[in-house]
Amino acid sequence: MSSLEAPPVPGPASGHLKKVLGPMQLWGIAVGLVISGEYFGWSYGWNTAGTLGFLVATVLVATMYTTFIFSFTELSTAIPHAGGPFAYARRAFGPNGGFVAGFATLVEFVFAPPAIALAIGAYLNVQFPGINPKWFALGAYVIFIGLNWIGIGIAAAFELFVTVLAIFELLVFMGVVAPGWSMANFTAHGWAGGEVLNGAAISGIFASIPFAIWFFLAIEGAAMAAEEARDPHRTIPLAYTTGIVTLVVLAFGVMIFAGGVGDWRKLANINDPLPQAMKVVVGENSGWLHMLVWIGLFGLIASFHGIIMGYSRQIFALARAGYLPATFAALSPRFNTPHRALVAGGVIGVAAIFSDEWVQFGGQTLTANIVTMAVLGAIVMYLISMAALFKLRRTEPGLERTYRAPFYPVFPAIALGLGVVCLGAMIWFNGMLTLLFLVLMALAYGYFRLTADQRKAAAPDEMLSTTV
Repeated sequence: MSSLEAPPVPGPASGHLKKVLGPMQLWGIAVGLVISGEYFGWSYGWNTAGTLGFLVATVLVATMYTTFIFSFTELSTAIPHAGGPFAYARRAFGPNGGFVAGFATLVEFVFAPPAIALAIGAYLNVQFPGINPKWFALGAYVIFIGLNWIGIGIAAAFELFVTVLAIFELLVFMGVVAPGWSMANFTAHGWAGGEVLNGAAISGIFASIPFAIWFFLAIEGAAMAAEEARDPHRTIPLAYTTGIVTLVVLAFGVMIFAGGVGDWRKLANINDPLPQAMKVVVGENSGWLHMLVWIGLFGLIASFHGIIMGYSRQIFALARAGYLPATFAALSPRFNTPHRALVAGGVIGVAAIFSDEWVQFGGQTLTANIVTMAVLGAIVMYLISMAALFKLRRTEPGLERTYRAPFYPVFPAIALGLGVVCLGAMIWFNGMLTLLFLVLMALAYGYFRLTADQRKAAAPDEMLSTTV
């Protein structure tokens, strides 16, 4: 707690989450949060950069995420808090830092699920073309908010199961399309503008960064389950380090195999690139294709379900600390889960799904715009998290750190520098969405300034308190 704020008193809505998660379940959450990014969303990057340009962007982004995760793990083990980045920034920079990190994380975790829900609708629409994909998306919200409501143990076990199945399906996809793959297909028209690293190609690389980030977006969300982890100082490093390796391998494998089985340009602006890529190799009536559609849904479900888990913990933690109305910090009397936080994030997500009826930005698809908004929030959160790591190393050298970022300060500096590059590129190529992001932040900050008493009344939380 900042020394400028009055000592808090316990609030009526404060609560504690159950510690039930082991290392495999945390790994399942870390990978499951992200794995839908291997199934859809990333192929929009081909639209602006070509296959080779997007490959360059993905190498840069994979480097950022690898160094970031190895650094972020230090924070999540030293401060195992449901607020995740909000808690780290609050401890390092006080209430204003907590606001920035909390807002950015909310944008990431509230806007990512509707994009995934739309992809679930698109996959099911392959089997049931007469039903509007948005109704499938709405149904997904209802089902998985309910699953998260009934308990973290059940939810985490389900998450692990669908994550393992999703990984298996991605490996099956690569194996089935491999006979139809060729380097010539992958490199054809591989640079935006048609030439190697011309002006258009370089511009396309930077414009494609949000979709390269989508390969890895939300892995940091496992930190929001830290309060529910048994022995977080041991289990979180295991989950994160093995999780990022898993995702890097899958991301490059899926992108390279999908891009080499035909004309990749037909996959660059759709929500179901993997079924369409497999269709080129095995035909429309193959059992392999139907298996990919049905089992491939598990990849989307794993991320959708996991990110719902993540946003609910973030809303819960912010409300418990007085940054949001205290009602969202209430726990279900029967299941001890943040049920009101689950519903609140779902309402925003459903509104986003149906928003294309009244708002459009930049000529992009609704999914591409939602992805970009989620990525904007993520990058801001990554930057303030790395800044918090540097600050806490300096101001709290005595903080217990059972895991320390390797190659400090090089790894967090690389993550911070590449994060600045990514943020600059996103602002440059997404002016209207950046403006929307800033307007939302300004409105949220206005609420933050008007609710100081709410934070003073919140229950004490030693993890948000500094020693200085």
